[in-house]
Amino acid sequence: MMIRLAALDECPAVRHAFFTRQGGVSEGLYASLNCGYGSGDHPERVAQNRMIAMQMLGFAGDRLVTCRQVHGTTAVVAETPWPPETAPAADAMATSQPGLVLGVLAADCAPLLLCDPVARVVGAAHAGWRGAVAGVAEAAVAAMEQLGAERRRIQVGIGPCIGPASYEVGAEFPRPIVSRDPETEKYFAVADRTRHFLFDLAGYIGHRLGRLGVPVIEHATHDTAAEPDRFFSYRRARRRGEPAFGLGLSAIVIDG
Repeated sequence: MMIRLAALDECPAVRHAFFTRQGGVSEGLYASLNCGYGSGDHPERVAQNRMIAMQMLGFAGDRLVTCRQVHGTTAVVAETPWPPETAPAADAMATSQPGLVLGVLAADCAPLLLCDPVARVVGAAHAGWRGAVAGVAEAAVAAMEQLGAERRRIQVGIGPCIGPASYEVGAEFPRPIVSRDPETEKYFAVADRTRHFLFDLAGYIGHRLGRLGVPVIEHATHDTAAEPDRFFSYRRARRRGEPAFGLGLSAIVIDG
């Protein structure tokens, strides 16, 4: 029910988890650990699922903060918990407050969890292709630096997201990305369909972070679109003609 990465396990006094869809109370298309209030699921079930996830992490449910994600690059510094109904519109967060759990939601987009073990600062970001190209990973690092982190010490886990075998894009997609940075051409492979490509989202994000000077970057080896028993997936739901999908939670916290 929880996936952990060694890059973050090496951060002392930090707990993290990339939760799968298993272990909650939601039903149907949302089964079962759906943590997204905006998914269309019953809010009471979403709230209970969040409580379950926090129990697995070892914290009270009211210590979790998430944002109203908009596929942008806004990053906020979190100092105290906020209720879900007042969540800021942002896609990245940072905190130096022990016991305050930063959470991001995803269903194919990449969840990023970050820590600076020396400064005791953590961060989290939601990176779909729009946010990744616009610089949401860089925004998360910048928010951490406001709190005393240094990018040369930051360790990043890129959680389960849509894999390159599942992420087919049109002919117009690579051009604006590769024109900015020719090195990113390696994150596109020719697809079976003519004039289509397969995009390595996690690899691209890792490249952006590495170029920024972040030294430790680990990718989870999962494809959310190809593992229906373990993960929610926007693209899989569209392919199946399903009207809704759940959102998986990823979280990081300074153990205080």
